[in-house]
Amino acid sequence: MSRGETSGRIEARFKKLAGEDRAAFIPFIMAADPDLETSFEILQGLPGAGADLIELGVMYSDPMADGPAIQAAGLRAKAGGARLDRTLDMVRRFRAGDSETPVILMGYYNPIYIYGVDRFLADAAEAGVDGLIVVDLPPEEDIELCLPALAAGMHFIRLATPTTDDVRLPAVIANTSGFVYYVAIAGITGTKSADAAEIQASVERLKKHTDLPIAVGFGIRTAEQAGAVAQIADAAVVGSAIVQMVADNLDANGKAKPDLVTKVLGLSQSLADGVRGAARKAAE
Repeated sequence: MSRGETSGRIEARFKKLAGEDRAAFIPFIMAADPDLETSFEILQGLPGAGADLIELGVMYSDPMADGPAIQAAGLRAKAGGARLDRTLDMVRRFRAGDSETPVILMGYYNPIYIYGVDRFLADAAEAGVDGLIVVDLPPEEDIELCLPALAAGMHFIRLATPTTDDVRLPAVIANTSGFVYYVAIAGITGTKSADAAEIQASVERLKKHTDLPIAVGFGIRTAEQAGAVAQIADAAVVGSAIVQMVADNLDANGKAKPDLVTKVLGLSQSLADGVRGAARKAAE
């Protein structure tokens, strides 16, 4: 890619789905959970199990937005050999067999800072990463990573929350690209369920401020909940339920049982079916 030019995969995927009049299903998995090879097998299988875009978690030892299930996944990933360069290698291997499914890295700034911002952006673009969600960098810190990422052709996807009011929202959206990630609950991931009526009101408000697709995550655990969100928003994101399925299929030594990948991909397909079966409601 030339400087400032994105891969186009995120835009192309949402355009395709808009033509099909349906929302996207976006699963989250933690890289190297429970080990590098098993997580790569899951990553590789997700598009065939209904994933339209994929969020790939970057392990960080001191998270602020992760609930118990994803925190536990991060600890397993650390034990399983997680490193930022190995996560990029996973994406590179994935791209050898899939040139179309967008992959977004989700995590925190510290690992990127230690790696080196310019080096990271160059390596991520080369590996085939399409965007970044960095939970702990507010708009006031855009010079740290957001603006360099945009200049390097990397989407920078910002979080909006139930407490992001109309005064704050323009600053949040100003340098956001790819899509806006709406956090449907006030709190950490996987601890309570999102309310469909509140989500609808929030998506309608967000769409008055931006033409970008709106993805909704946090508090979505079942196919029914994913389907309800898919009626309202442009994408439904599920993370905690998927990483909990990983946890539920480990043996007493913390190693993957033989059918772990099959069960995780089966859950992904069920969630994707919930999204695909949802009738859309226009958010005006």
